[in-house]
Amino acid sequence: MKRIITFVILLISCSIASQNIDQKLINLGIELPEIHKPIANYVNSVRIGNIVYLSGKGPRKVDGTFITGKVGQDLTIEEAQQAARLTGINQLAALKEEIGNLDKVKRIVKVFGMVNCTSNFTDQPKVINGFSDLMVEVFGEKGKHARSAVGMSSLPANIPVEIEMIVEIEEIE
Repeated sequence: MKRIITFVILLISCSIASQNIDQKLINLGIELPEIHKPIANYVNSVRIGNIVYLSGKGPRKVDGTFITGKVGQDLTIEEAQQAARLTGINQLAALKEEIGNLDKVKRIVKVFGMVNCTSNFTDQPKVINGFSDLMVEVFGEKGKHARSAVGMSSLPANIPVEIEMIVEIEEIE
């Protein structure tokens, strides 16, 4: 009986580990949005070999509007974490648009998180955790990354967070 239980646990573990990213997103209740084209003179991403550099994104909702406000004044830490999580979902959509399949992600390498906050707000890392936690939920160990989380006096359109990301993908054939 003990062997059967051990075997079942091993099968479940292997199944979870081999689960593709699209299925993980479905299980997390995440639907990737359509990526909007840049309104200025830049692109959403640049790929150099097996490294993808993603431009800063913010918390754009499905209806095209943004979550707005200054953290520590208009938004709580928890609300800002949700904005950072939404920003992560938008970055995943941009990454998928660039590489076609999120299963190609080898590692989330670096994240640069900017928080629109009051001058006395000092919990920027807690805000950006909303983004970082999502990357680990989606990619597991491959989602752990180097990171910076800094405060800004303002961000475009008064968004509470803007986040850039660098990703390593499987070698190009």
